[in-house]
Amino acid sequence: MRSHIRTVVVLALAVGLLAWFLHNVNLGRVAADIIRARPEWLVLSLATMFVNLAIRSWRWKYLLEPLGATSFASAFRATAVGFAASTVLPARAGELIRPYFLARQRRDASRDRMTATGAFATVILERLLDIITVLVLLALYVFVFDRDLAVTNPVAIVWLKWIGATAASGALAALVVLFILAGDPKRLGRTMARLERVVPSKLAGLIARVAEKFALGLGAIRRPRRLLVALLWSFPLWIAIGGGIWAVAIAFRIELPFSGTFLIIALLSLGVTLPTPGAVGGFHAAFRYGATAFFGASDDAAVGAAIVAHLFSQGPSLMLGLFFAAQEGLNLAGMERLARQAEQGNTA
Repeated sequence: MRSHIRTVVVLALAVGLLAWFLHNVNLGRVAADIIRARPEWLVLSLATMFVNLAIRSWRWKYLLEPLGATSFASAFRATAVGFAASTVLPARAGELIRPYFLARQRRDASRDRMTATGAFATVILERLLDIITVLVLLALYVFVFDRDLAVTNPVAIVWLKWIGATAASGALAALVVLFILAGDPKRLGRTMARLERVVPSKLAGLIARVAEKFALGLGAIRRPRRLLVALLWSFPLWIAIGGGIWAVAIAFRIELPFSGTFLIIALLSLGVTLPTPGAVGGFHAAFRYGATAFFGASDDAAVGAAIVAHLFSQGPSLMLGLFFAAQEGLNLAGMERLARQAEQGNTA
């Protein structure tokens, strides 16, 4: 019953966001703008999506190395499956499925078994690195590339700074907490085991084992150099994402400087936090707002560009992910079961 209520709420949210996105838009002119978009720039944008998927997989492989050797192919397959699951399932279920799919592959391929709980810890670390990178790029745009923004749109710059400061504080606090957890995984396990004083011993033991495996997954934090290298990998990743957005904007004749994509990326990062399948609605509304409010794009061009940019951001990983999942015997129903298993805290 609870899952059905959540599905209804998510669908209602997606419909509401799409209605806002399409408000006062002439769909005929939007279709015409899409048809007239410059194909060479669209091809470039589509190519960047495969590049950022590859960089993301390589960075994850690097973060996973303290847990055990993982091939780039395995990380790439699991990343594609995870993004495909987030496209078709609500609440970013792919973030849960990705480490479970990777653990499943390793279990089948070798005796060395990587736990999904440990791999999931690296996914959380990835998200924190992404937040830090996006905030750095946003700061570069606001304070270096476009200092006139505070004059042309003072209200927007105030709330952007407020959101950026809040997100930065949260990310740094989370890193500190994760660093403390990663310091001594076994001690964390022993501490959590003391829960048996207040909860059944079987449950306390389970919580202790999960907590210890999670802390082991944060091995990169115990090695500052490895964490720094992973952070450095995050910049080409997000610059590639920005390149895809910029190419779409150029294809639709929107006057968006490349550095302006850093602002669009920050807005999109807010939009995709809404738990709709594939970030439908949130992505579109954020892109339209950014293109029209800050870069003078027409509503028709902004809507058309948002639709194409979203299609390109989801399409490659969706096709690859469904293909890789099918090779493992997973269909959509199987993905849903895997998401429920992950949500319940079981290990693969």
